[in-house]
Amino acid sequence: MRQYSPDLTPGWKKSRPVPEVPAEPGLVVEEPGSGFCGAVIRCEAGTVTLEDRFGKHRVFPLEPRGFLLEGRAVTLVRPAAGPVRPTRTASGSVAVPGARARVARAGRIYVEGRHDAELVEKVWGDDLRVEGVVVEYLEGVDDLPAIVEEFGPGPDARLGVLVDHLVPGSKESRIAEAVTSEHALVVGHPYIDVWEAVKPSSLGIGAWPRVPRGQDWKTGVCRALGWPENTGAAWQHVLGRVRSYKDLEPELLGRVEELIDFVTEPA
Repeated sequence: MRQYSPDLTPGWKKSRPVPEVPAEPGLVVEEPGSGFCGAVIRCEAGTVTLEDRFGKHRVFPLEPRGFLLEGRAVTLVRPAAGPVRPTRTASGSVAVPGARARVARAGRIYVEGRHDAELVEKVWGDDLRVEGVVVEYLEGVDDLPAIVEEFGPGPDARLGVLVDHLVPGSKESRIAEAVTSEHALVVGHPYIDVWEAVKPSSLGIGAWPRVPRGQDWKTGVCRALGWPENTGAAWQHVLGRVRSYKDLEPELLGRVEELIDFVTEPA
């Protein structure tokens, strides 16, 4: 008759001494019982909340030897009280406490105008500094072919361009097709101006107004919404209501993320 060992405790929970590790936001660990791997986003009395790369949350008890850190068993403990640090950047990425800006890459991201650049900076600025990506603006796309030729994109200097109102058959789409190559990527959103990429709900309006063709779009928006016809002040109001990626439309979010991935892809 077979004899079974009475000790059925999993190997990762045996009583060998293991280090205690503060469950700081952003720490990536695995819960071996379920195989769930994610970053710490919250640690409360007796529990820790992890978020995996798909955005799924799971709550686990803070048990001795309850997690694996880089393949080794650890005991997570509640961090010592101190200044509360954000766990996420405005783009939704896991924040890297104390991260320094990387030396700028040769690659660049170009956007059409100053407002586009300010919006990208507000939401993705932390990510761009960590990656060493510089954003510049063009003041329109008419000169884009000459700018791309002068830049000379290559394997170690990729160029990404974000264009407003990139819809089939438009002038912008024809220019984009002319300059796109293995090392230069032009993408765009369908909005007439980047203002429209801010969700109306974030501004407390029902929808962005339709502006008759031939009328300056930004001025027309101000008139329709009853705002003073000062487009600079209006833009500062719009930008001030953007706090994170949640205030932006998916059509812009996806394109900016695509450009960041493109220019940071290893040669």
